[in-house]
Amino acid sequence: MLTLREELSKTHGIANDGSPFIIAEMSGNHNRSLDRALAIVDAAAETGADAIKIQTFTADSMTLDLTEGEFTITDPKSLWYGRTLHDLYEEAHTPAEWHKPIADRARERGLLFMSTPFSEDAVDLLESLDAPLYKIASFEAIDLPLIRRVAQTGKPMIISTGMASVVEIGEAVETALGAGCTNLTLLKCTSSYPASPENTNLVTMPVIGQTFGVNFGLSDHTMGNGVAVAATALGGTVIEKHFILDRSEGGVDSAFSLEPDEFTALVTECKRGAQAMGEIWFGGTASEQAGRKKRRSLYIAEDLKAGDLLTPQNLRRIRPGLGLAPRHYDVLLGRRVGRDVKRGTPMSWDLLDTES
Repeated sequence: MLTLREELSKTHGIANDGSPFIIAEMSGNHNRSLDRALAIVDAAAETGADAIKIQTFTADSMTLDLTEGEFTITDPKSLWYGRTLHDLYEEAHTPAEWHKPIADRARERGLLFMSTPFSEDAVDLLESLDAPLYKIASFEAIDLPLIRRVAQTGKPMIISTGMASVVEIGEAVETALGAGCTNLTLLKCTSSYPASPENTNLVTMPVIGQTFGVNFGLSDHTMGNGVAVAATALGGTVIEKHFILDRSEGGVDSAFSLEPDEFTALVTECKRGAQAMGEIWFGGTASEQAGRKKRRSLYIAEDLKAGDLLTPQNLRRIRPGLGLAPRHYDVLLGRRVGRDVKRGTPMSWDLLDTES
């Protein structure tokens, strides 16, 4: 299966440079302002991100407008403590009428426009805008009918695994591939906001790829970019990170979103991480060969006359590296030189008395 970048390089002309496909997630960071949403698109383009992602839902498509019991967030550790689910989704949602302006601005700025749909109606809206790929959120990884509908578009799919068990991930993969998806990426995702590096468990990523035979990457809710770079080093081909203009402005996802300068650094460092992986190589690359002369080697350290013995005092292991390798040192001690040799001469076999 081609990586997402390889696939989209064929269908949408993005650069196929071997780096991870990097998604700037707007989510609800527009704070109910279309102007701010468009400014986020502009800023994302400047960071070097490959795609800008929004979320397509309404509060009513997500939950019920109730305040009782489980419809209010009661965990005091939550960023959204005390909010009702309906109220939170109403604040965070991106209105349907904003989708086309955002999509148009993304294309103008050279970004791929994509979204996370949360209902079949959302998929229909995104198809009308010719969305090139889709993302399934971690909490929806068990919504097999939704996964089936997205897969039927034939577009590349990304699914965040979140809290899904191996069995649940297997069901999602089977549903997606069985319904027509030919390019699937599973993202390791810690479904806490923000997430800590200690709870990220990145070594699970390649196991996901090996187990299910699909591409893998990271949906990152930690702060900073160290976790994303580590994911790149482990072979992650997609990195998704929340993006905001200014965390101080607040917003539903502001606490774990990167500002433009931080996101630019993320893109740069992930590309460097991918470039650094290279291939298994011993003995020094072509660019290192000039450095061989800086290695230690054997040198004559005193003026010698023909017939003199080589000793620890007159045969030294020093820099530069133009003489015989230090591994010959023990063999050479006690041998005689066959001619006069000046101090500073690199040791070579032809200096020896062949009869000694």
